[in-house]
Amino acid sequence: LERLAPWRTEQQPWRAQIGQDFFWLFFNGHYAGILVATAAAAALGHLESALGGWPWPSPAALQLLVQQPLWLQFAVFLVFKDFLEWLVHNLLHAVPFLWQFHKLHHSIEELDWIGNFRFHWMEIVVYKSLTYLPLIALGIDGHVVLWVAIFGTLIGHLNHANLRLSWGPLKYLFNSPRMHVWHHDLVLHGRHGQNFAIVFSLWDWLFGTAYLPADSEQPNQLGFADMNRFPRGLIGRLVYPFWK
Repeated sequence: LERLAPWRTEQQPWRAQIGQDFFWLFFNGHYAGILVATAAAAALGHLESALGGWPWPSPAALQLLVQQPLWLQFAVFLVFKDFLEWLVHNLLHAVPFLWQFHKLHHSIEELDWIGNFRFHWMEIVVYKSLTYLPLIALGIDGHVVLWVAIFGTLIGHLNHANLRLSWGPLKYLFNSPRMHVWHHDLVLHGRHGQNFAIVFSLWDWLFGTAYLPADSEQPNQLGFADMNRFPRGLIGRLVYPFWK
């Protein structure tokens, strides 16, 4: 789609740092998730052993939606998960310690679909840690979890793409490339930023964090204020939040 109808026609397909972004795509899209899941499972097992079993009902035992049709599980899980991730995304911008990790994603200077996976692996830890308990309590079928993950990944790629899509009146419900590009604007249009939506822009419109000017406009520059002090190399970006 970017090759057929690019919004920023001057942006080249083989842009600066796209090779590094292929690393983030493969590492964050596959290996980081496996490593974090393995470590989390081991940590939970050790914690349960140390406590001699959970002193309260396990969230996984609640299974709130386990008897519901799969389509309903999909809808509830998608909306609830997206709202929780909208809240976490706000925290990544508002909490200085978390912002040091999130800077990597905002180091993108030319936005396209592959930029969706330019993020620090610690973001996986933050998102999964803060959303694990409420989501696991729903008891969603594993196939539904996979479908939502695939759908969310595709939407993430689309919203980072170099495309001029805004969905017309549905812009008040769904995020879009036209809306998300302003999240990467160098200029902040709210205290900590704007347009934190992942799938549903509804949360930004409801809570006053939406910013969407006329269709003909786009940011003059992407990034963040002190980008000149942010490493450009792969290793430097991995260790930056820790030594920072």
